[in-house]
Amino acid sequence: MKSLAFLATGDPYLGGLGLPDVEVEGLTTDSRRVEPNWLFVAVRGTRADGHAFIQEAIQRGAVAVLGEQAGLTLGVPYVRSENPRKALAHLAAAWHDHPGKSLVVVGVTGTDGKTTTATFIHRILQTAGFRTGLVTTVGALIGDVEEDTGFHVTTPDPMAVQGYLRRMVDLGLTHVVLETTSHGLAQHRVDAIPFDIAVVTNVTHEHLDFHGSYQAYRAAKARLLLLTEQAPRKTDGPEKAAILNADDEGAMALAQGASLHCLTYGAGEAAEIRATDVEATATGVSCVVRLDGQSTHLHSRLAGRYNVANMMAAFGATVAGLGVSRSDAARGIAEVDYVPGRMEAIRCGQPFTAIVDFAHTPNALDRALGSARQMTSGRVIAVFGSAGLRDRAKRRMMAEISARRADLTLLTAEDPRTEPLSAILSEMAGAAREAGACEGKNLWRIPDRGEALRKAVALAEPGDLVIACGKGHEQSMCFGDLEYVWDDRTAMRAALAEHMGNEGPEMPALPTSPPRRADASRRLEKMVADR
Repeated sequence: MKSLAFLATGDPYLGGLGLPDVEVEGLTTDSRRVEPNWLFVAVRGTRADGHAFIQEAIQRGAVAVLGEQAGLTLGVPYVRSENPRKALAHLAAAWHDHPGKSLVVVGVTGTDGKTTTATFIHRILQTAGFRTGLVTTVGALIGDVEEDTGFHVTTPDPMAVQGYLRRMVDLGLTHVVLETTSHGLAQHRVDAIPFDIAVVTNVTHEHLDFHGSYQAYRAAKARLLLLTEQAPRKTDGPEKAAILNADDEGAMALAQGASLHCLTYGAGEAAEIRATDVEATATGVSCVVRLDGQSTHLHSRLAGRYNVANMMAAFGATVAGLGVSRSDAARGIAEVDYVPGRMEAIRCGQPFTAIVDFAHTPNALDRALGSARQMTSGRVIAVFGSAGLRDRAKRRMMAEISARRADLTLLTAEDPRTEPLSAILSEMAGAAREAGACEGKNLWRIPDRGEALRKAVALAEPGDLVIACGKGHEQSMCFGDLEYVWDDRTAMRAALAEHMGNEGPEMPALPTSPPRRADASRRLEKMVADR
């Protein structure tokens, strides 16, 4: 057990809350997880207000409650905070004895490329001899242990993140690379993490449903630079710095007014870390990176010309930011053979290329289809959808992009949640038609994602390229308030096996699946997490 008053020791933010000297055995924002002698933190979410569950938490054994609502009289101590999410972040850090203070922390944010860039940085640091952990939206890598970070993942909650960092420190790790999403930044999940290096890949159109405007979305991303600035420099730690994409206006806008030392990377003359001699093929990308008058040849086995930017970001963070040798950076980048669900090739002996990619934003889809075009002399066949209860504006944008960039477009389900799937697809199809697509000729609406992949594979001819975008590494799809088992990579393999008459995995089933396949459905009884 730990005393709330003791947890506040040495933390100015917590010290100002007046936490009572109450012993607690745990803390949570989920009333269903409360156990005897726990602290319940009531937060206002996008789907529910935690204050409505305070009595339930007390009945389950909560010995104290922290929230923002004024005038509450409870049978247990109540602490009022103007920002319970921020308080939780600091409490989580204190609960785990501030593990971030013992680590060199590299934060990576941006609309696209976060996971790939974080993976490059992680591998470079390992190649350079540093024991390094990794937390991304794909999973957490702690020593030799890899853990799933959840469904439709964003930055994990503060207790989970701090728990990962604590385990890393206990295992003797010295560095960690932490992918930080706009949701995680806006909801203060990483507020108590002392970042040393901040990397921004780009800031384009995404998550306006949550943030309300592009300006608010950009401000959320800017918080990574602010947190890096505010954290004291660690003894023997690196000079704090931000690594920004000079080719992206949104990323460069974050540098305005920042007191943090900013280094830029890009293809233009003004970039301090500059890529030239770029070559992109179906088997990878290469470039020459120039920094401080010296040139380094980089090669990655990851397909997609856009990965040059991710390579430069990682090179800047490690070489310019952390003092890693150029040779170690080049070797580390070359050793990354794939990132789950990022332009991941699915090879089942078929006479055409099949790829699964996480592209779920207009910018990412544009880049993915552009890379796909470079990878084949045949047709590009795109399969994707757009999530329900999320940024509606990008639906039309993505459909228009595919109508222009792909030869054939198949619109399908992608986490419709409680929105009618037919309405989502109708909206997207309308935009595609306005951009020149013709339904039944080069545009189809196929609600079931498995059937859409079957159709795409059946349409493919030798030399073509089929690319399924939007789900990538994710392991489920949401219909209503329930998650259903789904993996685009498994589904693509199933479609290919059926098409070629080979043995392969069974096609995962969804509520949209034809009746003859409905008995294969496996439903995960898990409510959608409030992000």
